[in-house]
Formats: sequence, structure tokens, C-alpha cells
Amino acid sequence: MDFLRQNARRIVVKLGTHTLTHADGGLNEARIHGLCDQIASLRRRGIEVVVVSSGAIGLGVGSLGLARRPADLASLQACAAVGQTILMQTWREGFRRHGIGVAQVLLTHEDVRSRNRHLNCRNTLERLLQLGVVPVVNENDTVSAREIKFGDNDMLSALTASLTRADLLVILSTIPGLLDRTGDGSLVPVVEEITPAVEAMAGGSDNPLATGGMVSKIAAAKVATRSGTAVYIGDGSDPQILLHLVSGRSRGTFFVPVSLSLDAKRRWVAFFESPGGTLHVDAGAAEALRHGGGSLLAKGMKRVDGRFAQGAVVTIAGPDGAVIARGIAQFSADELRAVAGLDSDAIRARLPGCKRTEAVHRNTLVLL
Repeated sequence: MDFLRQNARRIVVKLGTHTLTHADGGLNEARIHGLCDQIASLRRRGIEVVVVSSGAIGLGVGSLGLARRPADLASLQACAAVGQTILMQTWREGFRRHGIGVAQVLLTHEDVRSRNRHLNCRNTLERLLQLGVVPVVNENDTVSAREIKFGDNDMLSALTASLTRADLLVILSTIPGLLDRTGDGSLVPVVEEITPAVEAMAGGSDNPLATGGMVSKIAAAKVATRSGTAVYIGDGSDPQILLHLVSGRSRGTFFVPVSLSLDAKRRWVAFFESPGGTLHVDAGAAEALRHGGGSLLAKGMKRVDGRFAQGAVVTIAGPDGAVIARGIAQFSADELRAVAGLDSDAIRARLPGCKRTEAVHRNTLVLL
């Protein structure tokens, strides 16, 4: 089963300026074409995609030969006007190789906040998706003064995700995800609730051509998750980032939607959180998982790798070592080693008082 397809039939992919451009401000055409290849692959899986693309002002800066991003409004608007044409032409060329059309959609925050404009935007985007076109959304920086001075495309992507009722918002940047700046600087794989402590981990942007940073991404994630959209922040320089996301091998930070049921939330967490160990199963258990839709019973386990506590995310591998599923362990690693290969009665005898008999319950098990 394709997990992402089953749980995210429509996604918004937001791309930051530095993800799309070189250090000198020039367009990274190879990266855009690579992203087009990946998005085409997602569409073949039945996943609808909306692109929110930054970069117009940065491209204008490079195209006009300016040494740095200007500060005055008129120059910023001029850069946006020049850069937007380059940006859309590149997206058009990248998707044309796959026979996919693109549409330029320029919005301001007011377009998605005003009720009448909101409905018009939604209807247009829905129709474009029905026609098989990839909408490429950007802020209308050429005429919008407020958005250039204060705005960023992180928030626009969250509003676009809400507008289109997207299941998942993917924000690609130059960093691997949310890093714990208040601690050891490690990557935070899953955020179940955006608390003040989570917000304190964020920092601003060090890129002179960009307007956003982790602070704006956290703010966007807060809006999106409250609207029922999951959010993933990952490294846009990974040439296979979207395909890794589909296969469950992506490295980044996943923000859980507020409105998810407990079972659905666990399934998302199981998909995005880094596994703590691996459960190796026999051929019968592997076949039952693939086609039976049941839980993983301890009787089908042959070996347990790793050290983890009850409730940890684990991968499940078949007899050939290939990973077939991921889920949340009902026992600790030591307990699973003690009950591997045993039936329910033997488990209760080995672990008196134990009420659980499944190693991984089907409600938290995700086939890959």
C-alpha cells in the first residue's frame, strides 16, 4: 500500500528562494527540473500537487545584475516583475517534458482572506487541478507592497493548503527540518503540538535573498495544522526529497494536524518518526501483513534489533530483510525478544498480567 497516497491525495509543495537559486541569485534550473520529475511521479501515483514557488525577487536581483536585494519598494517590485517571467518559464519547461501544463497564480494575503476572493481562488485552483494542470502560486509582489515588506511564501503556502483543503503541506528549505536550538541542535522528527517551547527552537534566515526562516515556517505550520493539514519541513537540496517522502525514508520534521483522530495521528507519526528498531518476521507473518490487514502477532517474529521502549516506532522486515511496514511497538525491545515466536497463551504465561498480545496493532501499522 502506498501510504502517502492513502493519506494525502492532495499536497502543496512550497519552495524557498535559496532552494531554487544558486548563491549568486541565478536560477538552479537542474533542481527545478528534478522537482518537476518528482512531482510528475507523484501525479502518476494519483496525488494532486500545487506548487508555491518563491524566487521571483531573487531571480530579478540576479538578472538585473544587482549586488544585493534592494531596500526600496520600487526596486523590489521591479525585481519581482523581471524575475517572475524567468521563474514561470523554467517551471513550464520542466513540466513540459512530462506533458504537464502549468498555470501561474499570483495572490496576495487579501485574496485568500476576503470571502469572495477566497471562493474565486478556490474555484480556480480546483478547476486547474481537474484539468490536470499544476498551479504555480506566488505572491503578487509586483503590486503588493505589504507582502514584500512583511510577508513570506511560508504563510502563503499554509493559506493555499487551507484554501485547497490539502492533506499535506511540504515546505522545502535549505535546512533538514526543525533543529532544537535550545538544546543540542538535533533534528526534531515529529511535533505533535506547536508549543512555546517548540517556537523557541526556531531561528531566522541567514540568506540575504530570502524573507523567511524557521520562525515563519513554524507560524505557517501552526496555521496549516489548525486547518487539518499535516506539515512536513525538509531539505530541498535532496534531489529525491519528494520520492523519499512517499517511501517513508525522508529526513525532516513532521507536524501533526490538530484535528486528526488518535488512530490517524498514530499512523502519521509512525510514518514520519525515525524508527527505534526492526522486527524481523517470518514468511507467513509477512504475507499476512501484506494481504490480511491484521496486526503483527509476536508468534510471527523471528528477531528483534535495537533497543527501544514501548510505544516506539519500529520497522518490520520480511525474511529477505526488506522493510515491508512501520508501526508503533506494543512492547519494549526486551519484552518483544522474550515473547518472539510465542502464541497468546504463552505470552500471558511469560508476562503475567499482560493484556496485549499484538507486537504492533493494525491501527498503528503502515505498509510501505
